[in-house]
Amino acid sequence: MTAPIHPAGQPSLVYADTEGNITDFPPLLMAGNSAGSFVLPDREDFIPLPEGSELFVLQDRLPVGFEPDNHEALLLDTDPLRPGAPIQAVAAFMSPAHTAILTSAYQTQKNATRLPLFAYTAIGWYDDRFWTTAFRSDTDIRQDTAQFHQERINTETRKKLQQYKHNRLIQHLGKCCLTYACPAARNYFLGRWEAPLPTSPVCNARCVGCISLQASGKCSATQDRIAFVPTPAEITEVAAAHLQTAKRAIVSFGQGCEGEPLLQADTIEMAITAIRRKTDRGTINLNSNASLPKSLQRLAAAGLNSLRVSLNSAQEHFHTSYYRPQHFSLADVLTSIRVMKEAGKFVSLNYFVLPGVTDSYDEYNALRELLHTFRPDRIQLRNLNMDPEWYLRSIGFPEDTEAMGMRLWLTRIEEEFPRLQLGYYNPSIR
Repeated sequence: MTAPIHPAGQPSLVYADTEGNITDFPPLLMAGNSAGSFVLPDREDFIPLPEGSELFVLQDRLPVGFEPDNHEALLLDTDPLRPGAPIQAVAAFMSPAHTAILTSAYQTQKNATRLPLFAYTAIGWYDDRFWTTAFRSDTDIRQDTAQFHQERINTETRKKLQQYKHNRLIQHLGKCCLTYACPAARNYFLGRWEAPLPTSPVCNARCVGCISLQASGKCSATQDRIAFVPTPAEITEVAAAHLQTAKRAIVSFGQGCEGEPLLQADTIEMAITAIRRKTDRGTINLNSNASLPKSLQRLAAAGLNSLRVSLNSAQEHFHTSYYRPQHFSLADVLTSIRVMKEAGKFVSLNYFVLPGVTDSYDEYNALRELLHTFRPDRIQLRNLNMDPEWYLRSIGFPEDTEAMGMRLWLTRIEEEFPRLQLGYYNPSIR
């Protein structure tokens, strides 16, 4: 990976008018947010806004910046170009393989609507370009914007949908690809890298930030959950062909468009057995809340190669507050990690990153203990896709908690755990 580019000076605050036009305001420096605390970013915190990222206007939220001279945080509450006109804060939703250092700095107005289920990274303007506070966390290009050409995606997807009308799973993935532009579904239809295998319409957790099922009227889910359980034959038809032909082939149970795949362990076990009868090539992976260790033991024996464990926190009370688990606990999750490691399998943590929480000293110490005790192979650094203030309230995160900063957090993890892989995606291990 090439060395990151940083700005020569300090980026300025940006804001949006009522029509969504984004303007910079050089009299104020851009601010970032760390779990409710406003922070002046270091220049080393910035990278150019990655290609494929989006800019979001944050409804009912006013931008906060810093005075250049005394570094005092100031609220910008009206449009400087049209005095008295309302304005709104702006955030970046970064393209995959990038991890936030700070979130967008704003003050939420009374009776504000809840932000949709995306991540909100700080954004500023300097030298005729946007800058965001982040780092690239994986060199893999599998979901980079440059890898996707819509005309080819449309052609290949429609061809396969026509060819496999009988396979409900392939038809479901077609919707994921053409309606939601799911990168994993796109790569499946393009015959490369990691292919998704959604399997479960039900879940044994009620995650506050679930992207496929939300209480009506509160916050819309970003995609529809699968409404059926595919048969082992339908799963095998998707997976075996992909593993036999794709470069760095992976197939993964447990997607954003489903519940918890371990609740369909019988179906998955039969599918893995059938897949491995057809091919020993490629990686069979499971993305999971890791709630059922005995089911994982069976799947590992059947031929499951790797497990990615969903984890918002290594602290029991924050884990429970977010996942709202039904009949399992963090202790079960940790047992699942041990089961897979004892079976000689690869384990990743799908670790939800929110600056100010992830890099707090208590969370870092809890994660250290987990890493030393259970020895997972990889941490996938995934930005938390959720309104930050809603998340902090939901888990009861204490105000004014001290954080070390995400760059120092990263350095400490790398120094203390030199064999631990850090990335963003499930790796191909076969």
